Amino acid sequence: MKITRKFTADDSIVDVIEYDYTLLPFLSRFSLPLGFGNKSIASVCEGAGVDVNVFLLIINFIVSGHPDNDSLSTLNPLTIVDFLKNSHDYFLSYKFPHIRQNLLNALDLSHEDINPAIIGFYDDFVDKATRHFRYEERNLFPYVKALMEGHPSKYNIKIFCRQHDEVADSLSELKNIILNFYTTSVPNKMYDVLVDIYNCEEDLDSHSDIENHILVPMVEAIELNQCDTQ
Repeated sequence: MKITRKFTADDSIVDVIEYDYTLLPFLSRFSLPLGFGNKSIASVCEGAGVDVNVFLLIINFIVSGHPDNDSLSTLNPLTIVDFLKNSHDYFLSYKFPHIRQNLLNALDLSHEDINPAIIGFYDDFVDKATRHFRYEERNLFPYVKALMEGHPSKYNIKIFCRQHDEVADSLSELKNIILNFYTTSVPNKMYDVLVDIYNCEEDLDSHSDIENHILVPMVEAIELNQCDTQ
């Protein structure tokens, strides 16, 4: 059983990757350039213009499942918003199209009757995820910016929480359909697709967790503080 560890600014980026390679997509969303050598987290973040405390907050949260509450009270939520925006771009511009292409390549020609339904199911998922992301970009993210600038708004974080659904659920349904009902003469390709789907499902869950357990508490605290000072 892997022992959960807490990374510090003095650890190397390679330490992070070797501890858990599934953290690689999170590194890409910070736009950290490859060629790490033995550079520390602090050095790589400084070179890329990334707030090392935000990096550590998110990475350690993904590793442990527990946010650093002390950091939540000191960091600017707009830095989390920037990370979430990058995550949206990653999913929409890279991950979702990548899975779709692999899914197309894995479809068995003997199933011409149901293949369009499989692709249609996936496209419906992408459409739902896109609408989910666009809602946050039109409502939540501008609200956080306005809140930090001291501008009043009828929107608040409780409205977001009521609207916040789990986009990974639809992907889970597609995974289960393939696992239980889709036969193919070239299983290796479809197994690769399933690995992509499982990884993406976990990635979306982590994305949602960052919103729910990091951004939301940060914004709630700021809202409460502004109410107390009015």
